[in-house]
Amino acid sequence: MARAGGGGGGGGGDVEIGGLPAPAGDLRRRVIAAADDYSLDDDGKPRRTGTVWTASAHVITAVIGSGVLSLPWSVAQLGWVAGPATLLLFALITYYTSVLLGDCYRSDDAVAGKRNYTYMDAVGSLLGKGQVWFCGLCQYVNLVGTAIGYTITASISAAALYKANCFHSKGHSADCGVYTTMYMVVFGISQIVFSQLPNLHEMAWLSMLAAVMSFSYSTIGVGLSLAQTIKGPTGKTTIGGTQIGVDVTSAQKIWLTLQALGNIAFAYSYSMVLIEIQDTVKAPPAENKTMRKANLMGVSTTTAFYMLCGCLGYSAFGNDAPGNMLTGFGFYEPFWLIDFANVCIVVHLVGAYQVYCQPIYAAVESWAAGRWPNSEFVVRQYHPFSGTFSLNMFRLVWRTAFVIVSTVLAISLPFFNDILGLLGALGFWPLTVYFPVEMYISQSKMKKYSRKWVALQTLSFACFAVTVAVTVASIQGITQSLKNYVPFKTKL
Repeated sequence: MARAGGGGGGGGGDVEIGGLPAPAGDLRRRVIAAADDYSLDDDGKPRRTGTVWTASAHVITAVIGSGVLSLPWSVAQLGWVAGPATLLLFALITYYTSVLLGDCYRSDDAVAGKRNYTYMDAVGSLLGKGQVWFCGLCQYVNLVGTAIGYTITASISAAALYKANCFHSKGHSADCGVYTTMYMVVFGISQIVFSQLPNLHEMAWLSMLAAVMSFSYSTIGVGLSLAQTIKGPTGKTTIGGTQIGVDVTSAQKIWLTLQALGNIAFAYSYSMVLIEIQDTVKAPPAENKTMRKANLMGVSTTTAFYMLCGCLGYSAFGNDAPGNMLTGFGFYEPFWLIDFANVCIVVHLVGAYQVYCQPIYAAVESWAAGRWPNSEFVVRQYHPFSGTFSLNMFRLVWRTAFVIVSTVLAISLPFFNDILGLLGALGFWPLTVYFPVEMYISQSKMKKYSRKWVALQTLSFACFAVTVAVTVASIQGITQSLKNYVPFKTKL
């Protein structure tokens, strides 16, 4: 390390660097060069500063989202035995495959190997270009779907603010229905603004805020469910969940059970942004070690909340649990607390929307920069304000268009539980299980038909079967919802 020492009064004398005399001007140049080098990572990009805590915040922001609100309904379809068991099983699968995926951030060597900046980069490096198209289709369809799902959820929570105050002032039997379209538009406008933040590196504060919000509304949901359970449940609970012939028909039981599996899968889904989150983490220590801790913290924290929300919500409402525990109005009072919880949901989803959309933005903008490298519209950065924030015209136009399209699609398909189930099905097997397993097998050069290989392939096949069944059930649910649907006139 350089050591500078002064000889006596003026700044123009010689100084020492590493024990050798050097002119002061040379020292200045070396210090500046060292500072410049330190500001860059081994790949020439700005030095990453993420830690276990920031990565955990990103994970929690990505995991605890709208999915937590449907868990009492999901447990109600499965019952006291299968409900908690399914939550734990999905948690274990998600954590295990996330660890496998984290080991694939660098190809060949976990410490000094080539970085894979995105999920698709990792697939291309380890499985070849033939798999990249399938990965891209799965990832971006799921990310776009998540953006739509979050827009729906945020609008429902915003509309619930009006309904909670209406019920409080006019009574629980009052007609307090409200159209959600306006709230979706307002949410979309806010996303247009936040979408101009260039990347995840500049959004750690937003993820931290969103993580706090997710803890807040999850805790409120748990507290209200516990209070209702102590006061006296409003519905009956059973070992097997909703009862055939009492609550549902035999056919409905099958469809709703599968949709519940999809909702739980969606609640744990974040693999499609894991590599992008890991790309914000500093080294040393090796990024996969940091991410392993972040995955454990994130998944274990969310599982604890999920068990409490799902089981206490089911205990409070029984087999009549609403599809969304904070907007289905199983709770009416205290109305101010319900209002606060829904505000937290909206704020959280503003951040979660950005975490999930950044990979889409990055992919399109990287492609455009490679396609038109000399276009000022595509590559030129403007600095309208003092500081590091930059504005790019292509980014402004493209991201605004994306938010507008996703908002219009959300207005067109406002089916909360059915959409969540379909998103969970589409993303669970390919992104959470198949690609992490196949990349890990390739990375570790695992022998075919070895015990571990057979175990991993068995896990992948079982999850594929679940995905197919849940996809069919979710499509059936959406088809049923469409029978009584009037476009752009959905009331909460």
